[in-house]
This record gives sequence, structure tokens and C-alpha cells, in this order.
Amino acid sequence: MSRRIFLRGLGGACVAAPFLGSIADRAAKAQPATPPRRLIVMYTHYGCITTRFFPKKSHGPLTAADLEPTTLKHLAPHVDKLLMPRGIRAMNEWTTTMARGQGNDRHTQVNGSFFTCHPVTPNSDDPFSFDQATKFNAKPTGPSLDHVIARQLSPDGEPLFMRVGNFSDSGHSAISFSAPVTPYRGLGAPAEILAKLTGLFTGPLPSPDTYKAIRGKSIIDLVRDDLDTLARFDMSQSDRHKLEAWKAILHETVTTVASGQCTASLAAALGATQENVDLASASSFGEDVLTRRISDNLDGADLYSNFAVLAAACNATPVIFLKYPANYAFRGLGMTMESASLSYRVGSAAMQGTCVPGVIDMLLTIDDFYARKLAHLVEQLDRIDEGDGTLLDNSAVVWFQDASDGCARNLNNLPIVQVGSAGGYFKTGWAVNVEDGSPDLTTGNSEILCADGAPTEVDGTTQATGTDPSLANAPINKYFCNLMNALGVTAGSDGFPAPGGSGPVTHFGKYDRTEDFIGGGINPTTIHDPGEFGALRANA
Repeated sequence: MSRRIFLRGLGGACVAAPFLGSIADRAAKAQPATPPRRLIVMYTHYGCITTRFFPKKSHGPLTAADLEPTTLKHLAPHVDKLLMPRGIRAMNEWTTTMARGQGNDRHTQVNGSFFTCHPVTPNSDDPFSFDQATKFNAKPTGPSLDHVIARQLSPDGEPLFMRVGNFSDSGHSAISFSAPVTPYRGLGAPAEILAKLTGLFTGPLPSPDTYKAIRGKSIIDLVRDDLDTLARFDMSQSDRHKLEAWKAILHETVTTVASGQCTASLAAALGATQENVDLASASSFGEDVLTRRISDNLDGADLYSNFAVLAAACNATPVIFLKYPANYAFRGLGMTMESASLSYRVGSAAMQGTCVPGVIDMLLTIDDFYARKLAHLVEQLDRIDEGDGTLLDNSAVVWFQDASDGCARNLNNLPIVQVGSAGGYFKTGWAVNVEDGSPDLTTGNSEILCADGAPTEVDGTTQATGTDPSLANAPINKYFCNLMNALGVTAGSDGFPAPGGSGPVTHFGKYDRTEDFIGGGINPTTIHDPGEFGALRANA
């Protein structure tokens, strides 16, 4: 955009406005712009070995020493920016007796309901049915969290949803839904992601508004020379104050708060380059995508994480999801059996059988891999300055898992780890038991079977490796309210997210008790425990 063309429209106002008395009054009320807040989600399947994942302390300040014996040891350097919400239950748990949710499928309904808190349809009341529509293709009756946020806050109304490894989601594993029963595919191929992101700083000349958004510039940046020239004129102290007040108003009303580092140089530093994309795509992202070496310090999964960092630095969207594939064989980690079969301990989707020798160690290796991927993402975000902190400080980076223990498939005592305070909204450096504040909440029973390679008989129907269902049941809906409020999502008078709303979000989803999902939506919409978790707030 021609600077002189721009000044024809605004320049006169910039020259005249400081001498209008009302300007100073408005400037007195102006507040400095703050960096944007972002939600970056990492989602993985089949839970974890909970006994090694959780620190023993479930409520209170955390130290690096608390993390060292756990899967999260790779996050020890960032412990002061870490938040562990404990005692949370996700919605729509599958059980063989339909005691706590629908009877569709232990994967389909759990994944479909995770970020929607809606039941799936068509409903099944037969937990052992193999009906294609209900077991494999049922879809939730509401949109997912990423789209609810993006509809209000993203420039194009869509999240940046990336399928790590370019694997397609089945009805079993889909988590993103743009509308009721409408799966959202997102982006998977590195080339299409790179093309989308590099379009932020290369290509045809953007419109003025887009230019501001992607370059971190404001009107005052474009007319700075003229304002500086005006400031050199001999004028009264009163008029000089008014001129400074006008500058402040321009900052307040039109300054964008992108990091200013949305450049090809940053992309290159993050390895988000055509060369690495070509290397990653050379074998069409086959079985070893997540661990294939792209360069000396970057692997296939890290490439997607670095795309997320670039998108955050460019302020492309406030909601970014990294969805890891389901049913994946980690051959790069020395495994030939895919992760779903390992999670059941018996080497298949059967719920009963004999332990696979060494299965706990294999599952711990997978947990460690995911933890290292999260640590990489966090480290890259923390290296980029923004405002008075870093990109990480202005983000909430959350690792969600579809279940707690992969064999029990229980949704209570959910393993959640967040890094970053979203601009100071969240308390950090703590584990917070949102259910009752107790410091000794159980870490579950993941190692009650198959320990030390013993050929124990497994009966997954008992859910013995999980957590007593009477414990750790605070609804995940409330945490989603925290995340939405942190980013600035607004609600209507009923407390549900609504574009153009004026209040905080207090309600999300259709139900916040997993038992209400039984029957697949026959119960009226009910949020029994509205609001967010106040204990997670920085001022709590």
C-alpha cells in the first residue's frame, strides 16, 4: 500500500485531531495494547501409564524435583510456567454396562464428545454392537471447542487444525467438528500447511487491514515520520500534550499486537522451509513419520509443532490444534505393534487376554515420546519474545489425552498438563486439584497388571487399571470455560458462547455429567455445575 495514498485519507485527521479538545479526554482513558492470547492444543490417543505421568503432589507448588520421577521430566526447565489441573473428568465414558455414557464405542463416543461435550448420534444402547453407523460413524450433536473459539476470534472463523503425520481421522478418532455431525478435516500435508503460513508474509500485496494484522504494524507506524515532523514544530505545551495523546489513541484503537517477527527468517529458523517439507514428504509420510529425521535437530512431529509456533508468532489464529494419529505403530521407537493394541496390554483390540511381554515399558516409551514433543513445542514458544514476556507466556499450551489409562478407558482423573498462563490468566508453577484441593489424589492403577513383563491375564471390562469412578469427577466443561474466557470468548445471557455476547462463558456443551449421556441426548440440556474453575486463576 502506498504510504502517500494512505495519508490522503488519514493524514489530515492525524494533523488536525490533536488540536481537538475531546481527544485528550479520550486519551486519558486509553490503556496500552496487550499481546494476544492463544490456545495451542496437543491431542494424543489411548491415555498413558498414569502412575508414572502424575507427580505425587496433586495440589500445591511444583518443583523440578516433583517432575523428575515422572513422564513430565522433560518439562522440568519450564516448571514455573506449568499448570497441572487435577481431578477432572471428560465426558461420555464408554463402559460395558453403560453406567457412565452411551453404548456406541469406547473410541468413537469418547473422541467425538471430548471437545464438544455433546452425545454422538445415531445412539446405540448395545456396547457390543458392530453396527457400522453407531460404532464407527456416529458424530456429536454440537461443534467442538476449537471451532467455538475460532468462530469468534479467528480472522477467517476457522482454527488451525493440523493432523500430525497427515493421517486421516476415522469416525473412531475424529475430534474436530465445525457444526453438529460435521467433521472438520483440517490440514495434514506439510506442503499445504507451509503454503498457508508463508502466505502471511509473502505473495501478493495484502489489503491494509491484512497488512497490519500480519506485519504487526499500526496506523501510527505508517505515519510516524509525519507525526515526528509535526512534533518538531514550535507549539504550546498543551498542544504537545495533545499530540502525544493522539499518538496514544492511535496505539489503543488500531495497533495490532502481533509479535512483529512474522518473517521468512523466523520460518527458516524454525525449520518451516520448503526443503524440510520436501524431505518430510519424500516417502508420503509413511509409518515412521513421527520419528523420521528431517535434519540434525528436527523430526517429523517437531515440524508440525514448529508450524504451530510460526502460526502463533504471526498471530494467524488464536486457536491451534496438533492432533496426533490414532492406531499408530512407532517403528522409529523400535515397536512393531500399533499403539491401540499396546494400550489394551494384550496386543489387540480384545478386552481380555494375556499381557504382551514388556508392554508397560513400551507404553512408557510412547508416553516419553509425546512428553518430549510437548517440551519441544514449549521450548520454541519460550524462545520468542513478545511484549513483556514470550509467546509461551501469552499462550495456554495444553496436552490432552483421550482417556486416562488406556486399558481401563476411564475418563476420570484425566491426565492434563498446561504450560503458559495465557497472558497471566492462569496460575502457573502449580498442581491444582480442582475437585477438592487434596494434595494426595491417586495416580491411578496403571501398573496393577503386566508389571515387570509378567504374563498376567487382563480383563479390561473391570477397568482395574483406572481410577475409582467415585474420584476425580470435576467436569471438563468448566476447564473449557477457563480457556475460552482466557482468550476473550464472550457469552450470551444464558452463559453459552455466543458471537457478540457481552459476558463471560459459564456454560459449554450439552451435558457436564457423563451419566447424562446415556440414551444419546434424550435428557434435556443440563449444565449442573456452571462457571469456570476459579482455583486455576492466577489471582486464586
